[in-house]
Parts: sequence; structure tokens; C-alpha cells
Amino acid sequence: MNIKTTVAGVIAALLINNAAFAERYVRYEEHGTVSWGELVDGVVHQLSSAPYHGGKRTGHTLNETDAKLKAPVDPNQSFMTAFNYRDHKLPGYEQDPTKRPGLFTVPVSSIIGPEDDLVRPAEAKNFHYEAEMVIVVGKRAENVSLEDSSDYIFGITIGNDGSERDWQASDIQWLRAKGSKNFNAVGPHLVTGLDYTDLDIEGRHNGVKSQGANSSGMIFDFNYMVHYISKYFVLEPGDVIWSGTMGDTGSMKPGDTYAITVEGVGKLENKLVQEK
Repeated sequence: MNIKTTVAGVIAALLINNAAFAERYVRYEEHGTVSWGELVDGVVHQLSSAPYHGGKRTGHTLNETDAKLKAPVDPNQSFMTAFNYRDHKLPGYEQDPTKRPGLFTVPVSSIIGPEDDLVRPAEAKNFHYEAEMVIVVGKRAENVSLEDSSDYIFGITIGNDGSERDWQASDIQWLRAKGSKNFNAVGPHLVTGLDYTDLDIEGRHNGVKSQGANSSGMIFDFNYMVHYISKYFVLEPGDVIWSGTMGDTGSMKPGDTYAITVEGVGKLENKLVQEK
């Protein structure tokens, strides 16, 4: 028996089984009420609470097309990772990003959903897209070992880390440049059961491919980020960690769209509008 063929067959079977066991969740608004739901074959099964809190089906259902999708996250903390792909650089930034993660936080009020518009503030002139993958923490994490860190990751979704580059260059901190209201789109679904260490990520600016990478190219992967962050902060269920972006980013003008796909998760697409 060919051992290589047998091993390849086992791996393929495991991948098929993992895909079969993947679960897909949404947050949605119906009649003014925001709920969590499990998405199965285009039908949303309402949950009693967030899936990472053990939410159960209530019996109420609706078609996904009838639901206004919200960001499929509801965090208390949002952690971002700067320069986590070797080909992403910022002029004037000299620190070696391979020594430790470029960790920073943004307010969760910056998060919008898949059907919302990114908003460029009135005085902003240089708003950039950033294609990223986002993980959601599944249980309280403090001083987690690297070996155990995967147990604390509930699932993954897609994020667009909107960034005002002029502010990023001029401000002492990146809070305003990265965390202003309506800057960070997330969605459309929260998916479990995927191998988040090996997924393709692609970004398209007005339909033209402008970014692309595989999550295996992250300098510090999500397992390490959970381990690293939990040494200094207490992560709670629902908190999110962003992957960092890849390659070159570009400026968006009002009316432009940016679409990000992550293998096995779906597509997040948002339009940029100008603040009145």
C-alpha cells in the first residue's frame, strides 16, 4: 500500500469532515430587534443568545434575504495586529515587526455590518481599505499557553480595517486613524470548523483585485495572538482579534466599494460614503 496515498486520503477525508461540521452564524435585525441566528441552507434559525454563550434555537425562523444583517460579532474588546504580513509596509515605520506582534486596540463602536456604509469623516482625505480575517474568542482567556490557545477560538469572519493614512502618520496614537465610528466593517457570517491557519483572503477595489494572501503567511498566527494577548489582557467571549492586512492598500473615494472574500466564509462588501 502506498503510504503517501493513504495519508493524503486521510487528510482529504478530514478536510471534508471539517467542512461538513462547519457551522454558520449571523446577527440580524428583525422588526427593530437584534438577534443571533444559525444559518442553514438560507434559513436563519433564531438563537436565544450568542452561539459562544451556548445560545439555543428558539423555534423562530426567517429567510436570510428577509433579515437585515448586522456585524456577526458583539465584542467588548477589539484587538488589531499591525504589520503581520511581511509584504505590508508603512513609510517611515522602522520597527522590526517580526520581534513581537504590533498590537493595538480600537473602540468597538467603530464596527459596522455587511450592509452598512463605511463613512469618511468630513476632514478626512486619505481613507484606505485593508482586507483582513477576524477571529472571535469563545471563552474567557487569561495567560493561555500556546498549546491550548486554539481551544479559545470560537470562529472566524471577515473584516475591513478602514484606515485614514494622513491621521495615522500625524497622530501620536492610531486611535482616530483606525477606530473612528463606521471605519471597521465585519461580516457577513461567523463560521466555525474551518482551518483558520490556511485560508485564502482576497480584496477587490471596485471589482479589481488589489490584495491577496493566505492566512498561513501571517507572521504571528491567531493561536499565537490569543496566547500573546492573554498574557496582558483578559479576553472575554465575543472579543475579536484582527489578522492584520497584506500587501499594498489604496485610497478609496466616496462611492467606491471594497469587497473581501475569505475562503469558506463568504464575501464582505461595503461602499464608502462622505460624511455630511
